[in-house]
This record gives sequence, C-alpha cells and structure tokens, in this order.
Amino acid sequence: MKLNNKIAVITGGARGIGLAIAQRYLSEGASVVVADIDSAAIEAALAILGQQAPSEKVMGIELNVCHQASIDAMVDAVTSRFGGIDILVNNAAIFDMAPVLEVTEASFDKQFAVNTKGMFFTLQAVARSMVARGQGGKIINMASQAGRRGEALVSVYCASKAAVISLTQSSGLDLIKHRINVNGIAPGVVDTPMWEQVDALFARYESRPLGEKKRLVGEAVPFGRMGLPEDHTGAAVFLASQDSDYVVAQTLNVDGGNWMS
Repeated sequence: MKLNNKIAVITGGARGIGLAIAQRYLSEGASVVVADIDSAAIEAALAILGQQAPSEKVMGIELNVCHQASIDAMVDAVTSRFGGIDILVNNAAIFDMAPVLEVTEASFDKQFAVNTKGMFFTLQAVARSMVARGQGGKIINMASQAGRRGEALVSVYCASKAAVISLTQSSGLDLIKHRINVNGIAPGVVDTPMWEQVDALFARYESRPLGEKKRLVGEAVPFGRMGLPEDHTGAAVFLASQDSDYVVAQTLNVDGGNWMS
C-alpha cells in the first residue's frame, strides 16, 4: 500500500494509460480522481473503478486542460472533497501527424494547447494548491519517446512532448524546494485506442494497409511487443511514492528498450 491515504488526480484518466494508473493507485491505497474531457468515458471508468473500491475513494470530474477556469474548478472541487491533492498525473494528450509541408496552424495550436500548455497550467494550479497545503507532493508528466527524437511525419507532436520533458526538468528544479517532486514518464508505442487513429494516419501518409504500421512498430520493440497500459503503472507508483523522494526532474523511459538516454 505505497499510496495509502493519498489523493491522486489523473488527467485523461478515463481510458488507456490513465485508467490503468487509476486502477493501480486504488490497489495501492490511494483515492483517485478521474479528470477527463469525455463525460461518457468518465462514467464508464467510474463503473470499472467502482468494482474495485468504494465510492468515497473515487471521483470523476470533467476537465478541459485548455481552459484555465476548468483547471481551477477541478482543483477547487477535489480540494473541497478530499482536503487536498497529493499526486498529479498529467496524462491528458492528443495526437496528430502530417508531413511538414502539410501541417496546419490549427493542428499545431491544438497539440501544443493540450499536450504542453494544458499540462503546464494544470501542473501550476495543482502545485499552488500543494504549496498552500504545505505537505509537498508528487507530479508526474506523461511525455513520450517522441519527445526524445524527431520523426518526419510527427514533427509537432514530437516537439510538444519534447517541451513536456523540458518543462518537467525546469518545474522539478523550481518546485523541489517545496518538497514537490516533478518527474515524467516517456512511454514508447502503447496499444491503446489512440493507436487506431495513429495507424490510420500512417496508412494514409505511408500508403500502407490498415494494421501494418501497428504490427511493424510492435515487432521493432526490443522487448518484442508494443507496450500495454499496465506496463506503465509500476513506474507511476514509484514516482508517486516516497520511494522516489530523491528523484527530481527526471523523465523515465518505459518503452521496452526503444530509446536509451
């Protein structure tokens, strides 16, 4: 029970890696807030989590990380119900891709609005709450192996996740004086519903049949397969627990050996 009596907020927590982390955090004793833009997905996630824990341990709330008012309302609601926030997992993100010559301003702005700006201002609002409470905390930003390198068709997404890694470093160095540890996780290729969209885009731009890109990237992982959401929960528990108290401003690769840094 590494997270016993802790309060954890997980953005984008209604599906994929976010939901897997929520389930694992509950098993480690935490109370979990599923914050997501999709109200129907929140209800489905709460139904799943409700089979694991009593209702007082789980909360769902609609959150649009692109709107400061929505972020502030989420922090206020969680603080009102639970008394504070001990753990934030900044998991909300979107994906798009196109050749550099075809990237639109709208796609560029939306990816940075969610993946980078939304992540940062959610971090800021929760960190302010943690500082006011005076008990420190743990913040985990979900980056990506795409943030470690460029990819021809994924320029903007790569840049947005590289910014997540950079902001994790700077925020970690600034907030540790308040005993708030800011770290990150960089997944590789993960078999989530988002990959259906990713595969379809690769099929379009690389003239591949549907499903081929997904198969190829899975075969290329040194571990031998694509990652699963559950593969990331151990790292998420470690970075949220006191085991990581001396870990500051790092981004941990959890990618089956795809990237070494």
